[in-house]
Amino acid sequence: MDQIQHNFITVRGLKFHVADLGEGSNVVLFLHGFPEIWYSWRHQMVALANAGFRTLAPDYRGYGLSDIPPEPEKTTFADLVADLVAILDHLGIDKVFVVAKDFGVRPAYLLTLLHPHRVSCVVTLGVPHVPLEPRKYRESLPEGFYISRWNEPGRAEADFGRFDAKTVVRNIYILFSRSEIPIADEKQEVMDMVDASVPLPPWFTEEDLATYGALYEKSGFKTALQVPYRSFDEDFGITDPIVKVPALLIMGCKDYVLKFPGMEEYIKFGKAKELVPDLDIIYLPEGTHFVQEQSPELVNELILDFLRSHM
Repeated sequence: MDQIQHNFITVRGLKFHVADLGEGSNVVLFLHGFPEIWYSWRHQMVALANAGFRTLAPDYRGYGLSDIPPEPEKTTFADLVADLVAILDHLGIDKVFVVAKDFGVRPAYLLTLLHPHRVSCVVTLGVPHVPLEPRKYRESLPEGFYISRWNEPGRAEADFGRFDAKTVVRNIYILFSRSEIPIADEKQEVMDMVDASVPLPPWFTEEDLATYGALYEKSGFKTALQVPYRSFDEDFGITDPIVKVPALLIMGCKDYVLKFPGMEEYIKFGKAKELVPDLDIIYLPEGTHFVQEQSPELVNELILDFLRSHM
């Protein structure tokens, strides 16, 4: 961990934090989800750097140590992709292996579809590539579905604002580590779903939580609520949605995402391969939504095996 370099790159009018470890022409670009940050890839960066890869883990605009954009509520997924391209251009990197988690899967595949010459292959954790069209989950889940609540401007801000950033991250890590979709009762807010006495997952330490808390104290949650939760219906103008590079999906069998309506069938019965024909899927029986932190050695091995087979 101590050997990871923390660089700051100014592109597109903002200063971006990019964690950087390793050397060489084989570059892995790690894209985090929420409530994660560059730090969520700490185990993978060390393992892959030791295996001869250069590893980069940026904080998106408005996340962690990267600058908050002047108007966070106008941030889009298209901004995130353009930022990534600008960062790679600034570093003189032509092509990368992409490893993405949670909502980071969307910019990963957008980068692949919009800039196919820049991506060698894609590894995703916890979320498959899905059609780039408006999500229908909110229509078939109760009003208290966390995405519906966080999609509503002002509601999550008021909910989160009752606590410090460390407590917000703690509660979300506990909720998202469970195998059930977080759905609040009608008269309950999402943060109220976790009692203060509930312990952290055993693989997530108080030191880890303090690191996340400090990063979100700096950035706040305004941009994070805009992207992803208020940007899923974005139109990217992509006419050919078929991914042409090899891909791997690592899916925890206890990941709550599998409970999204139609998701398990989409992954297990071939629909996911309609958009990503060269897709391998590996299931981790005890895996939750945070497999890269929960079982780092196993996930590191799976990622390395896949990347080496596509070098």
